[in-house]
Amino acid sequence: MNSAAATSADQLAINTIRFLAVDMVEAANSGHPGAPMGQAPLAYLLWSRYLRAAPSQPEWPNRDRFVLSCGHASALLYSLLHLSGYDLPLAELKNFRQLGSKTAGHPEYGLAPGIETTTGPLGQGIATAVGMAMAEGLLAKSFNRPGHTLFDYRTWVVASDGDLMEGIASEASSYAGHLALGKLNVFYDDNKISIDGPTDLTYTEDVVQRYEAYGWHVLRVEDGNDLTALAAATEAAIAETERPTLIAVRTHIGYGSPNKQDSAASHGAPLGAEEVRLTKEALNWPQQPTFHIPDEARQAFQPMRDRGEAEAAEWTAALARYREAFPAEAAEIDRRLAGELPPGWADDLPVYTTSDNPIATRKASGQALNALAARLPELAGGSADLTGSNNTLIDGESNFEPGSPGRNLRYGVREHAMGAVLNGMVLSKMFRPYGGTFLIFSDYMRPAMRLAALMGQPTIYVLTHDSIFLGEDGPTHQPISQLASLRSIPGMTVLRPADGCETAAAWKVAVENRQGPTCLVLTRQKLPIHPGCVAGAGEGVARGAYVVADPVEGAPRVLLLATGSEVTIALEAQIVLTAEGIATRVVSMPSWELFAAQDRSYRDSVLPPKVRHRLAIEAASPFGWHRWLGGEGETLCQEGYGESAPATDLARHFGFTAAEIVQRVLAMVAD
Repeated sequence: MNSAAATSADQLAINTIRFLAVDMVEAANSGHPGAPMGQAPLAYLLWSRYLRAAPSQPEWPNRDRFVLSCGHASALLYSLLHLSGYDLPLAELKNFRQLGSKTAGHPEYGLAPGIETTTGPLGQGIATAVGMAMAEGLLAKSFNRPGHTLFDYRTWVVASDGDLMEGIASEASSYAGHLALGKLNVFYDDNKISIDGPTDLTYTEDVVQRYEAYGWHVLRVEDGNDLTALAAATEAAIAETERPTLIAVRTHIGYGSPNKQDSAASHGAPLGAEEVRLTKEALNWPQQPTFHIPDEARQAFQPMRDRGEAEAAEWTAALARYREAFPAEAAEIDRRLAGELPPGWADDLPVYTTSDNPIATRKASGQALNALAARLPELAGGSADLTGSNNTLIDGESNFEPGSPGRNLRYGVREHAMGAVLNGMVLSKMFRPYGGTFLIFSDYMRPAMRLAALMGQPTIYVLTHDSIFLGEDGPTHQPISQLASLRSIPGMTVLRPADGCETAAAWKVAVENRQGPTCLVLTRQKLPIHPGCVAGAGEGVARGAYVVADPVEGAPRVLLLATGSEVTIALEAQIVLTAEGIATRVVSMPSWELFAAQDRSYRDSVLPPKVRHRLAIEAASPFGWHRWLGGEGETLCQEGYGESAPATDLARHFGFTAAEIVQRVLAMVAD
């Protein structure tokens, strides 16, 4: 340690962080000690001197955000949270990586106060942080007034070599540079070691030059133990307001370990009892007790606690003054933080009748979005370079541009970064962000979508061109497995509406859903407005499935289950089957998840258990449909890839016609 850089109290606090991490990993007999040992000085400096946070008020809206993008270094974060005074008792550190603990192997949002987002999949943290910084910009524009600054927080990130190798980090960093996010600051832990060994096995680019090319302000610190240099770089980052800042810090993984420093051996396994003994000896640390915390180490964080609590109190007083000067705006802040919807928020949703012309559900979605956006200023979003195709533009609103944040977000062709940016924005609790792309390209952002579901965050995905019926673009763009894949994510709500009525209802469900993310799966092709949807979509979509057509007389003998555009051909087939004397019910099932959540009596009223002849119709993989078909049901689904051709030709070629449905039903009932 540079003696001019650190006092003995600083050194003591830094080593406390190191050895809490070491002891956590040893106690768990698993984990990652090396990164926390190398990152401890920069993390201590940031938290003790610069980070604006109030441990007793972890949800203070104007706090700085800290994102440990390299989530495998979770022991570092838990040490910082405990020493800073967050509600994370030492007993939880001792229970690291154990069942029911708040100190999971990678940081999980919601388990402990101060964990701003779930990280671990590399690259996700830095990309999510871009969304956090964007949220700050939008909040400042929306609510700050001359003499009344409520939102001006910074977003701090610690990222590893592995984070910056990931493609999502490149997407997000390029985007952040373009948007000139001056309150985004990243410490790059340049320890030159990956799991396989030295990073130069695979990673020899000049990272600093890459970030300069992105438009970032880039600084270097050659010695990660030099607090003076780290402080100078941190202050330079704070002073830079026009560009995000990357501080490349040369650290040493496993710092202090005589045999495992600068070695992959310290990355993802305990040091081992003998190496722990040697490391404590090398850094003049007592061998016992484990989880040793000197009083001076706790006291080193007291200025941070005092500063944060005072700033939070001043913010509360500032909000009171703001409330007097701008009561409407203050009420809007209260409403959003409470997760409440304003009166009449859904009153302008479009209403369709059977006399209306057919409409693609993607277009109906755009109409619903604009009706909602006029009453819900927290709605903000866009698409991954497909605005006109996805119908995601909020009319009359500006774009989010450098120095001028707006509600229309232009993500560029960056689906994966878009998914993580949505997570960062929604975690502010002040926005309901949405992102659009083709359903096929949901694969590109699936990891970020999964994290949204894991965190229970209500992001909204607008996924258009939902089947082979997008037509001539062919099988590269025609989704087959994506519906089943999204439905398999716990906590994800997938809605595939059948017409304009169901689309409006689906948007209402998405906005009301505060428990997790929602996918709106929409057509390219136009669909007619169905009488049954006009009558029942409002409640039926919210319950996941409902009857859109029943036999004129008597109970149904056959059930046709369909989603999206295939409801149309199911209804056409019912007319023919009725003429054949076969009593047929058509059920629209826009959301399996919502239907599964209904009570048994409702599910049985829609799908009577005694009706064994069931046919599921969906232009996608049949995977999962067995749940609703019983032992004798069948599927008319897309078993393989599509082809490049007009949609009508594809329907005939692959059998998605009323005639095919009729033949399948006739064969079923003949058995």
